[in-house]
Amino acid sequence: MRKVLLMAIVAAMSVMLASVAFAGTKKDKVKVGFVYITPVGDEGYSYAQDQGRQAIDKFDWVETSYVEAVAEGPDSERVVLNFARKGYDMVIGTSFGYMDPMVKVSKKFPKTAFLHCSGFKTTPNMSNYFGRMYQARYLTGMVAGMMTKSNVIGYVAAFPIPEVIRGINAFTLGVRSVNPEATVRVVWTKTWYDPALEKDAAISLLDMKADVITQHQDSPGPQEAAQERGKYSIGYNSDMSKMAPKAHLTAAVWHWAPIFENAVKQFRDGVWQGNESLWWGMDQDVVRIAPYGPMVPQNVKDKVEAAKKEIIEGNNAIFVGPIKDQNGKVVVPAGKSMTDPEMLGMMWFVEGVIGNTK
Repeated sequence: MRKVLLMAIVAAMSVMLASVAFAGTKKDKVKVGFVYITPVGDEGYSYAQDQGRQAIDKFDWVETSYVEAVAEGPDSERVVLNFARKGYDMVIGTSFGYMDPMVKVSKKFPKTAFLHCSGFKTTPNMSNYFGRMYQARYLTGMVAGMMTKSNVIGYVAAFPIPEVIRGINAFTLGVRSVNPEATVRVVWTKTWYDPALEKDAAISLLDMKADVITQHQDSPGPQEAAQERGKYSIGYNSDMSKMAPKAHLTAAVWHWAPIFENAVKQFRDGVWQGNESLWWGMDQDVVRIAPYGPMVPQNVKDKVEAAKKEIIEGNNAIFVGPIKDQNGKVVVPAGKSMTDPEMLGMMWFVEGVIGNTK
């Protein structure tokens, strides 16, 4: 029994020591390596992450580098490992599928800081980060709900995982808060970045009478499809208005700079720690909505801006009951707010979504 207890104490002390390995070690220079899943020039997800990289690259004590279009799996492990071997102080992996490779590499390089986007695993020198994008999704859903004429809104979605499903649900709640008759049709592409396939998926939704198209994809393909048909669109990741200026109503956009700035400043000052999970929202300026297109009426903008103010002030949690699933069953009772773990594990659709979670 004493031996087991001693082993447990030693293990706990090892974790504690590792988690404070960076404490007190002030740096004159911080080298940061970024790993991206897609090209940075596509106005999509990696573009938004790279805008955050550029924000910290402006500090004279920060040096950054990146590798783009890195596939999830063995490829990502090789790139992360290469950054660590070259002596980078911090490695930031920006795609969910990089999680296990980064955990593996972090254990081999305990003096290197690792940040992983959208995952749930941590180590003593690896944290994860994400943003409450569902807040911006809700607001853009309000825009769609007030702008649709057909009451059919199309959603081109990547993979049926909680992150994407949560966004679809928040968007639909936003739509139906202003237009209870509208529905949201979902088409899965099972891709993060495939411009042609994503555009074709949007076309299929337009053929089903959708007159507003939104997306959880990295390319502007769905935006272009909407413009070509004379319909409206709502972008994702960044302001995609220049890709479809006649269609683009607004977009749910990422603003990663606050998280990256916080991380490098903590590392420089010797106070950065691993084993953390950051999930910041509109109140910390990590998620935003893009400027409205000229076709959006003032009364629509006023209503959305009022809701945005409520979210920032903490008065609108969005996932508050009563909420029914798409089969009409109450899954969140009246007056109850969903917890973060419940939202992070969401694998069901709310009422108003047409589609399945497979």
